[in-house]
Amino acid sequence: MNRSFLTRYIWLSVLAAVTTILLKTGAWYLTGSIGLLSDAIESVINLLAALMAMAMLKIAILPPDKNHEFGHSKAEYFSSGIEGILILVAAVSIAITAVKRLMEPKPLEQVGIGLAVSVLASLINLFVALVLKKAGKNYRSITLEADAQHLMTDVWTSAGVLIGVGLVALTGFQRLDPVVALLVAANIVWSGVNIVRKSVMGLMDVSLPAEKIHVIHEVLDPYKQMGIQFHAMQTRQAGSREFISTHVLVPGKWTVQKGHRLIEKIEADIRFRFPGASVFTHLEPIEDSSSWDDLDL
Repeated sequence: MNRSFLTRYIWLSVLAAVTTILLKTGAWYLTGSIGLLSDAIESVINLLAALMAMAMLKIAILPPDKNHEFGHSKAEYFSSGIEGILILVAAVSIAITAVKRLMEPKPLEQVGIGLAVSVLASLINLFVALVLKKAGKNYRSITLEADAQHLMTDVWTSAGVLIGVGLVALTGFQRLDPVVALLVAANIVWSGVNIVRKSVMGLMDVSLPAEKIHVIHEVLDPYKQMGIQFHAMQTRQAGSREFISTHVLVPGKWTVQKGHRLIEKIEADIRFRFPGASVFTHLEPIEDSSSWDDLDL
């Protein structure tokens, strides 16, 4: 399946990042709020992450070649992992700046205009995040999912900052601004750790989730009622690709042709439920004890 069209979603993310950087930097310039500055810094990270996602996605969509016979789909995990690390770097920089402002608070200026500009930037991020989330789910792209999660974190961050700056304007308690920025940093750390964890799990060839394993068993159950047995099933996720393998045990008196037709139908049934998956089957005689030597995980 040609997935080159996915890069258009990343271009949308790049455009949103550039726009929100300009808007949030302007909001910080107008108000002097360290919370709004932290929001602008995260948008810079959004831009860097989107550019990295673009590069890795272009690699991931390359077709298999002599040195990469199973394709390049795992490149998406590098993108999400680096994005998670960038998020953590942003959190540290925000925390350092917030601590300095906590020690030396400063009054905010032109709060109304600054908040209006920040709200506009947040709405842009929310729209793009929802688009990327839907595309990531539909096309099983961890790169788009990670970018969507990052942008949603930015949306919640902005909401927190807006509340904090608004409270400062209402109460005059200036230290609320850096306190909100520190809370923003903590929230960003949580998001970054989750993204890095998901990336590492993907690089470790994690099995398909339990709900998908259940679907595979649903496909195989009708065959079991016919006396066919299965074992040594293994699954893994590699970027957008799913790999499923199982051993199929049939009566030894069957002809090769009959067995071949059966496993072709089984593979087709699995691929119908998992479009684009690579399905491998191994035919074995059910009466032979050595057929059961393979490990069932």
